[in-house]
Amino acid sequence: MKNILTGSLCVALIGAALASMVYGQEKKDSPAPPKIMHFGDLKWTPIIKGCDLATVAGDPSAEGTPFVVRLRCADGAKIPAHWHPTDENVTVLKGTFLAGMGETFDETKMITMNVGNFVTMPKEMRHFAMSKGETIVQVHGAGPFKVNWVNPSEVQPPDTPAAAATKPKS
Repeated sequence: MKNILTGSLCVALIGAALASMVYGQEKKDSPAPPKIMHFGDLKWTPIIKGCDLATVAGDPSAEGTPFVVRLRCADGAKIPAHWHPTDENVTVLKGTFLAGMGETFDETKMITMNVGNFVTMPKEMRHFAMSKGETIVQVHGAGPFKVNWVNPSEVQPPDTPAAAATKPKS
């Protein structure tokens, strides 16, 4: 009887030790709680005339890591022909986004994307875009997210207070 009690006690102690190890491991390996990004908390940075960029999640400049950014463009903003070294996945969240493929901006080659539409631009695909109404698109992919302009002279710098201060007055 004493052996049975000793054996039961050993099994109970081993079980308790294993349970605390497993429980501790689960807590250690459990994912971080969800992080809600509120629209009002986005930090918008002007990138070209009429368009601002905000990071929603991840680090767009980090190699091979997932990211989510948003592009907000004023009505009529034009994004000259460019390409990316990685696939670009775009979803229209607000407004109308027109996109075309090719080396030069050409409105006759554009397709219209409305709210909810999605497109994948394969890496190195030359493309251009334009917004109708205030437009917001969400871009996700794996970094690095880089923009390579086909013809950099077509890129208009953003209208920022610093840029406006340096512009000659007419």
